[in-house]
Amino acid sequence: MQAALTIAPPVVPLKPSKNLSQVTFSPPKFGVSSIAPRSSAIKAATATVEYEPSTVDYSSTLSVFPAEACETIGGEACLADIYPEVKLEREARNEAGIASEPIEREYLDYNDAKTVFVGEACDDLGGEFCGFEYQKAKNSYPNVKTCIDARIVKTGFDPSTSRSNYQIMDLVQTGQLSEARELFDQMPYRNTISSNVMISGYLKEGKLSIAKEIFDSMVERNAVTYTLLIGGYSKSDQFIEAFKLFVRMCRSGTKPDYVTFVTLLSGCNDPKMIKGLFQVHSHVVKLGHDSAVIICNSLIDSYCKMHCVDLASQLYKEMPQRDSVTYNALIAGYANEGFNKEAIKLFMEMRDLGFETSDFTFQAVLYAGIGLDDIAFGQQIHGYAVKTTLIWNVFVGNALLDFYSKHDCLVEARKLFYKMPELDGVSYNMMITAYAWTGLIKESINLFRKLQFTKYDRRNFPFATMLSLAANMLDLQMGRQLHSQAIVTTADSEVLVANALVDMYAKCRRPEEAERIFVKLSSRCTVPWTAMISANVQNGHFEESLKLFSEMRRDNVTADQATFASVLKASANLASISLGKQLHSYIIRSGFMSSIYAGSALVDMYAKCGSLKDAIQIFKEMPERNVVSWNALISAYASNGDGEATLKLFEEMVLLGYQPDSVSFLCVFTACSHWGLVEEGLRYFNSMTKVYKLVPKREHYASIVDVLCRSGKFDKAEKLIAEMPFDPDEIMWSSILNSCRIHKNQDLAKRAAEQLFNMEVLRDAAPYVTMSNILAEAGQWESVGKVKKAMRERGLTKVPAYSWVEIKHKVHIFCANDKNHPQMKEIILKIDILSEQMEKEGYVPDTSCALHNEDEDIKVESLKYHSERLAIAFALISTPEGSPILVMKNLRACTDCHAAIKVISKIVGREITVRDSSRFHHFKDGICSCRDYW
Repeated sequence: MQAALTIAPPVVPLKPSKNLSQVTFSPPKFGVSSIAPRSSAIKAATATVEYEPSTVDYSSTLSVFPAEACETIGGEACLADIYPEVKLEREARNEAGIASEPIEREYLDYNDAKTVFVGEACDDLGGEFCGFEYQKAKNSYPNVKTCIDARIVKTGFDPSTSRSNYQIMDLVQTGQLSEARELFDQMPYRNTISSNVMISGYLKEGKLSIAKEIFDSMVERNAVTYTLLIGGYSKSDQFIEAFKLFVRMCRSGTKPDYVTFVTLLSGCNDPKMIKGLFQVHSHVVKLGHDSAVIICNSLIDSYCKMHCVDLASQLYKEMPQRDSVTYNALIAGYANEGFNKEAIKLFMEMRDLGFETSDFTFQAVLYAGIGLDDIAFGQQIHGYAVKTTLIWNVFVGNALLDFYSKHDCLVEARKLFYKMPELDGVSYNMMITAYAWTGLIKESINLFRKLQFTKYDRRNFPFATMLSLAANMLDLQMGRQLHSQAIVTTADSEVLVANALVDMYAKCRRPEEAERIFVKLSSRCTVPWTAMISANVQNGHFEESLKLFSEMRRDNVTADQATFASVLKASANLASISLGKQLHSYIIRSGFMSSIYAGSALVDMYAKCGSLKDAIQIFKEMPERNVVSWNALISAYASNGDGEATLKLFEEMVLLGYQPDSVSFLCVFTACSHWGLVEEGLRYFNSMTKVYKLVPKREHYASIVDVLCRSGKFDKAEKLIAEMPFDPDEIMWSSILNSCRIHKNQDLAKRAAEQLFNMEVLRDAAPYVTMSNILAEAGQWESVGKVKKAMRERGLTKVPAYSWVEIKHKVHIFCANDKNHPQMKEIILKIDILSEQMEKEGYVPDTSCALHNEDEDIKVESLKYHSERLAIAFALISTPEGSPILVMKNLRACTDCHAAIKVISKIVGREITVRDSSRFHHFKDGICSCRDYW
C-alpha cells in the first residue's frame, strides 16, 4: 500500500492528444459552480446479504455512497431506474425466495442510528443496530445465522456508552453542538462512534480545527474517521492536507473504500497537485476500484479541474461503462478549457445514446455555446430546455441568462428573467451584471437595491460587480458603502470581493487602503497584483510598480494582458526601452502577442520610448486591431510631433469603419496643439457632437483651450471657457498660464494665476513656479519674491528638474549643477569643449532662461549645466560615435537648452531625442522636429 503512494505517473498510459495539449482557460462563473455539490448528505441503501467493502460493485444494492460523490458532477447515486442491472438483481433474488423488506432510499449520515447493516458492513462503516430495528432485521434476513448488535459489541457491552452515543447523535442533528460536546466530555468510556459523530458535527459547523483536535485524540480510527476529516479538508479547499491525511490513512493500515476516494477527489482542483492525483489514481487501480463508474467519474472531474482534459478524455474512452454523470463531467471539462466544439459533439453523442440530460448538462453546453459565440445555438438549447421542461429549473434559467447577457442580448435576458417562475440570488446577480456590461448603470444599481429587500443570502450578493462599477465611475463613496455591506455580511473574505475592493480603492486613488486589503489576502491571484501595479502606475510610482511585478513573478502568479498593459505603461513612463524589450520578449513567451491590448500597450511603450519605427512595426504585425490599437498609433504620431501623419491616420481609421472614441479626439487635439493647427482642431471638435455623436468632456475642452492659447488666440479661448457647461479647472487655467508665458501676456497671466492661487487644492507648485518665471523674465524681482513667499506659506515646494539617460541597461539621473556623478570631470570637460564649438557656430546663450537675479556671467555659466545638457554630454562620452541618443526630462525644456541642443546635434552629427513633459523633440543636423513650436 505504501509503495502505491509513491508512484508518480498515472497507471493508465495516457498520452496528451495534440489538440488538447494546451489548456489555459478558466472555469465558468455562473455565481454557483456548474459542477458544485448541492448536498453533503449520504444516500444509503439497505443490504440483504453480507457486505465486503473490498469487493463491492458500483451497481450493487449494497453500495453506500455520499451524495456529493455523485452530485458533484450532476448525477444521482445508485438509483435502480438509472442502473437497470440493480433492478434485475432484485427481481432475481425475489424469484429465489429471499425475503427482503422494501425500504425507501433516503439521505442518511454515516452514523445515523436508524441505519441497519449486517456484520462486516456495520463494522467497516461504524454503524450500529438499534434495539427496535434488530428484530425487523432478524426477520428480514432468514439466511443469516447470527445477528449481533454491533453497537454493543463495539462498546464492550456497555449500555451507558450506547445510550450516550444516541443522545450525542440527537443533539448534533438538532444543532446543539455545545451540549453534545459537554456530554461527550463527560462520557467515562468513548468509542470510535462517539468521536466520529462529534467530528461530523464540527465539520458541519465549519469548525475544522476542533474536528482535527478530536481526530488527533482518538486511539482507534476507522475508514469513516479518516473519510470524514478528508471531506472536511476538501470542503475547505485544503487538498494538500486532505492528501496527506489520505497517505497517513493508508500507512496506518486502514483500507480506503470508494467513499474515501470520491470524497478525496471532490476537493482535487489545484493544478499544483497533479502528481498527487496521479498517485490517487494509481491507488484506485491497485485496490480494484478502477471499474467503478462513480470513481472514474470523479477522476474525470478532477482531471478536468486540473486542466488535464486530454487525460480525462483518455480515461473516458477506456471506461467499460458510462452514465450521464460521465458525460456531464467531460462536457463541462471541454467547455471550461475552450474546446467548445468537442463539448457540443459529446452532448450530441449523449443524446443519441439516450442518456438523460440534467440541469448540469444544460449549464455546461450553454457555456460551450458562449465560447463559440453562436447565438442561434443558444436559442436551440433554449428550445430544447423548453421541450424537456427543464426550462423551469432555476439553474437552467440562470445558465440561459448568462448566455444571453454575454452575447449582449439584453432584451432576451430581461424577458427570460421576468418570466422565470423561480429566481434565486444568482438570477439577480446575472441580470445586475448584464446591465453593468451593457452600460446601463442606473438599471444595474436599481436592481441591486431591489435585491437587498429579498430573502436571499446577502453574502452572495454581486459585490464584485458593484465594486467594479464604483471603480469605473471613480465613485469612492459608493465603493465604501459597498465595502461596509461586504464587511457586515463577511463577503469581504471572498476572494472575488477582496480583489474587487483592491481594484476599487486603487482606481479611486486610495493606494494605502488598497494595499491594506492586499497584504491581508490569504491567496493572491492575478487580479489583486494587477490592481496594485496599476495603482502605482496611476500615482506615478513607476519603479514601485515594476518591483511589484517582479514579486508577482517570484510568487509564480501568471500575468495576464491587463498586467502587461500596466507594466508596459510603467516602462514607457520611465522611457526604459531595454526594459520594454524584455517585457516584449516575456509577452511573446507567455503567448499574449495575439492580444489586442498587449499589442496596443507595446505600440504605446515603443512610441513613448522614442522608437516610433518599432511602434509602427508592432502595429503592422498585429493580427487583429480595434479602436484602442489605432488610438495607440495616433497618439504615437501626436506625441512625436507629426501633426500631418496624426490627422491622416485618424481619417484612415474612420475610412476602415472604426468608430473614433473620446481618446481618438484627444490624440487629434494634442497633434493640433503641437503643430498650431487651430482651424483643424476646431473642425474636429465640432465634428465630435455633430458627426460622431460624442459629448465633449472636460479634458476635450481643456485640449481645445490649449490649441487656441498656444497660437495666441486668447479671446477665442476665453469665449470657449465662458460657453463650457462646467467651470474651468486647474489643468485648464495652467494651460492658459503656460501659454501666457510663451506670448508674454502678463495681464491674462495674472488673472489665470489668481484663479489658480485661490483654489483649495493644487496638485503641485507648478502655477506658482510658472508665474514667478513670467515675472522674473520681466525683471519684476520684488513680485517674484512675493509669489515665492506665498508658495512657501501654502506648504508647496518646487518640483526639482532632472533628466535621465539609459546607457548599457543602467539609468543615469542628473539634476542641474549636479556634482555627484562618478564621471562628472569627464562630463564637464565635454561640456566645455562643446561650448567652444557652439560659440563658433553662432550660438548665443539666452540668459532670460536663468531665472535668478544674478550677474550675466553667472547666468551663462548656470545654463551650461542644466540637467538635459549633462545627460547629453554623458551619453556622448559613453556611446559609440554616430549612435542616437535618447534623453528624458520630467519638466518642460527651456528655450535656451532647446536652441543649444539643436547646435550640438549639428556639431556631433548625431540624432538626439529629448522627451520633456510636453512632447518629443527630435534634433538632427541643427533642426528640431517641433519647428520651434512647443
